[in-house]
Amino acid sequence: MSKSSTAIKIFKKKRYLIPLFIITILIALRLYLPNYVKSKVNDILAELPGYYGEVEEVDISLIRGAYVIKGLYLNKVNAKTQVPFLNFPHTDISIEWKSLFNGRIVSEIIMNNPEVIYVMEDQQTNGETPNTDDWTKALTDIVPIDINNFEIHNGKFAFVELQANPNIDLHFNQLELIAKNLRNVSSKDRTLPSPIHATATSIGNGKMTANGNINLIKEIPDLNIEFGLENANVTSLNSFTKHYAGIDFKSGTFELFSEIAIANGYMKGYIKPLVTNSKLISKDDRFLSILWEGFVGFFKFILKNQKTDTLATKVPIEGDLNNVEAGVLPSVINIFENAWIKAFKSAVDNEIEYEDAFKEKKED
Repeated sequence: MSKSSTAIKIFKKKRYLIPLFIITILIALRLYLPNYVKSKVNDILAELPGYYGEVEEVDISLIRGAYVIKGLYLNKVNAKTQVPFLNFPHTDISIEWKSLFNGRIVSEIIMNNPEVIYVMEDQQTNGETPNTDDWTKALTDIVPIDINNFEIHNGKFAFVELQANPNIDLHFNQLELIAKNLRNVSSKDRTLPSPIHATATSIGNGKMTANGNINLIKEIPDLNIEFGLENANVTSLNSFTKHYAGIDFKSGTFELFSEIAIANGYMKGYIKPLVTNSKLISKDDRFLSILWEGFVGFFKFILKNQKTDTLATKVPIEGDLNNVEAGVLPSVINIFENAWIKAFKSAVDNEIEYEDAFKEKKED
């Protein structure tokens, strides 16, 4: 056999061996990557001061340029309960391909059925608590490229106080949230570059909506947000009002509206709660309990707007975020204004703009 024939046969073998070798390497990497990413995410969670958590599984999709984190949970060290503070069953983190046409490599995050449950007794336990830099570093390590699209589907947020009798459980279910341009990927010249829209169902089957814009590229984010909660059954608040005010509602509707603007760490806004067509009840025969609820009922009658049957006030909130103050006197004045002068409307008043907080900060 000639040398040329031998060389041709060797070349043909290499022609198949090299691709086979590359494919074998890719398969090995594909099998190794999920465990590597899982280990890295668990290391990041372990470094958060005062918290512990882990990830159950990580799936890799090389074609999509994505990985899916399954079963991520986080809880406070020395927590009194086993309820996770963060519980993210399914988080999809991928490259947003359409942004590649703009010359940017950015990511999108889609979370399905996430839960954030703030148990007061757990969060009040002694121990180190992560600050803004800790949370920011953890997010940057898990998602190392800019986030252009963030979505939550069927989420839950809850505040729970177990020491109250009965237990307090204030929550929002069926949370749907869409946020764009969170790391200022585009429109850097805009003051508030990231639009946010959210809807949810509250306790008492109320309808929650939130709309606004935010700038997260700051230690204290700038924002301008409108919030509305409509047509919630006020009896769903009984655990809260019984514990803190000693009263129970038999019937009625609760609504809450708010506008908040933050500029350079200075906040300006208001919170406007309204209770309509409400009736009080007493759950026991104790004289003091009946007397107190009768006292509250009397003032509710005096202070409510008789035409709309609404008890309402408007609480102004203003100040540096390190020393936020709610206006007590204006809140009391607003109760009488609603009752005897002009009934508050069940809607956002559209009176707070981002520039209001910015101007107030300049004047200080």
